[in-house]
Amino acid sequence: MTEKIALLVDSAMDLPPEIIKKPGVYVIPLSVIYSEGAYIDKVTITSKEIYARLDDEVPSTSLPDGESISKILDKIYNDGFNHLIISTISGGLSGTNNMLSLMVRDFPQLTTTVIDTKSIGIGGGLQGAYAKELIDRGESFEKISEILKESVQKSRVFFSIPTLEYLKKGGRIGLVSSIFGTALNLHPVISCNEDGIYYTVNKARGRKKSLEKMLGQVEKFLGSDSSYDLAVAYGNCVDEGKELAETVKARFTHFKHFYFDEVSPVLGVHTGPGVIGIGILKRD
Repeated sequence: MTEKIALLVDSAMDLPPEIIKKPGVYVIPLSVIYSEGAYIDKVTITSKEIYARLDDEVPSTSLPDGESISKILDKIYNDGFNHLIISTISGGLSGTNNMLSLMVRDFPQLTTTVIDTKSIGIGGGLQGAYAKELIDRGESFEKISEILKESVQKSRVFFSIPTLEYLKKGGRIGLVSSIFGTALNLHPVISCNEDGIYYTVNKARGRKKSLEKMLGQVEKFLGSDSSYDLAVAYGNCVDEGKELAETVKARFTHFKHFYFDEVSPVLGVHTGPGVIGIGILKRD
């Protein structure tokens, strides 16, 4: 049987738009829940709308429901695919990975691998983009699965946020100390540990120093590697994001792919306005 391989990611992976447009790529959206109703991440609500309403209400978020997952799995199969790579944000931050792992058991007609990226946002998005590259390259399903599992530890995401208020309200504070905050003008650099849980990498006083420390973490992680993919993501601070993107590209010149985009509404709920981050994926 010829392997026809599709890629399914969740919307909080922030898979680059140019990858989403490719055939055989599917996105299952999370939801943003306000008191008056639910919105579909990136479909019926935007990040800008999230930030505009934060002073009035901080919404909650929820993983995809079973019906939505069944529908998209049916569509993937009906579109002619018999193999499926599922790549999700960290299982330590969301139940999405576990939900999809359970749901695919009802679809034995799809040979499936579920990857927990142990990351979030563009950190996971880079892994998803690499998955699609491997599929388009014609690698076997077995080899792609093996490479992607190994790539989890070759990926990092670092981001700076001006306040931990929203991580705390959303229950996503992880191992980050909630004493950091605007009162001390502390802008911690946050990442995900090996279990995919938020933790503090650096503490810095002020945004400029925070971004400098974040760049230092990227340099430390890359070491002597000369082949990697990079991305910069921003929330409600596009000019600052563009400036950081140019700095990243000038400082780390051996990237094969570079992506730049706004964070998803779901991520915006938990980080609040002003989040800015860098994703890295070491390539083989």
